[in-house]
Parts: sequence; structure tokens; C-alpha cells
Amino acid sequence: MADNIKLVLAEDEAALGQIIKESLETRDFEVILCDNGEKAFEKYISESPEILVLDVMMPKKDGFTLAKEIRAIDDTIPIIFLTAKSQTQDVVEGFSIGGNDYLKKPFSMEELIVRINNLLQRSQLQKTSDIIQIGAYSFDFPKQQLSFCDISEQLTHRESHLLFHLIKNKNQVLERSIILNKLWGNDDFFSARSMDVFITKLRKKLQKDTSIQIINVRGFGYKLVY
Repeated sequence: MADNIKLVLAEDEAALGQIIKESLETRDFEVILCDNGEKAFEKYISESPEILVLDVMMPKKDGFTLAKEIRAIDDTIPIIFLTAKSQTQDVVEGFSIGGNDYLKKPFSMEELIVRINNLLQRSQLQKTSDIIQIGAYSFDFPKQQLSFCDISEQLTHRESHLLFHLIKNKNQVLERSIILNKLWGNDDFFSARSMDVFITKLRKKLQKDTSIQIINVRGFGYKLVY
């Protein structure tokens, strides 16, 4: 999976950064190590990496700020945050900014490598297949169209993104707070009620295939099963 994959690693702890770099290089990654967020942004622009691994606490520019700037111009590159922070709000903030995964220090290199490869596989799938099969339905995410038996229905921007995130987490719980912050910008009561309405709309749009279910996991979120 990792043949010649170019990766930008932003980590200001020199020893840890070197350990991660050398470990990834033994798996045939091409690792560009940066010790602050400004350098990482410069390398992102000049090197066109395929994935970013960003420490949250860094000098000159922290990982969250760096990710915001990158997401403003690139909403597809996978981003993994590394952090010693363990507060739930920090995790939620990382995902709401546009992070794809979040690894708390200390961590094993094997776990990091597995997470990197999973994100790369998911990213490659998105690039090679615009049409996603959901049971008897076809979902064209870029065009925001849901089709059943050659009859297409146009989805709204928020409907299509909510469905896309449910598909990415198929058979797993999509946490309410994470998706609310990502798509609505906050997880207050009114946004939560709005999300419930959108879930109801998606259920109706998918009801022609009875094998498809969007299950409410009370207190946690939703799970798409098909």
C-alpha cells in the first residue's frame, strides 16, 4: 500500500519526529519531516504530499491552524493529528476542522501505520470511484445525485455530505457531536434538531431498498447499515 507514498510529518519533538520518520521509511514512505507548522505548510505547497501527519502543539503555527489553512484550499488530502491532549473538546475540534483521524500520545508505530494506510485506501477509493453503491441505490457524491432504477434525485449539499459521511462509516456509529461540528459548525440543540430532520429525509429517500437502515444509536449518533 505504501509504495513511494509522500508524507509530510510535522512534529517539533526532534527525537520523536526522527523515530516516526525512520519507522515510516522502513515501510517505503517518503517522509518530509518539519519541526513547525510554517515549514509544514511550505512543504505541503511545494511537495504535493498524499497525506499529512500533524502534531497539534507546535511553534510558529499549531496543527489546528495549519489544518484550517490547508482545508481552505484542499478538502481531500487525509490529515492525522498527533497530540498529548486528551480532552473530548480537543478531539471534537480536530475533527470539526477537517481532520480525518486523531492519535493520542504515546502511541505505537504499528497503530499509526495502520491508520495511515486506512486513510490512504479510503482516499484512493474516493478518487477512483465517484459512483458509490448503497444497496440498490447509486450515489454520485460530486454531482450530489441519488439514483434508483435509473431515476435520479438531486440532494442538497448538506444531505449529500451527511450521506457521504454515513457511508464512510458504514456499519459504525457516526458520532453526533463530530458530524454536527463538521457540517453545522456547532453541536447545539438547534443544530442537533436540524440534523435529525436531515436523517429523516435520507431515510425516506432510501426507503425503496428495505435492506438499508439508518439506525439511531441513542446518546451516540447514527449508523448506516446495508
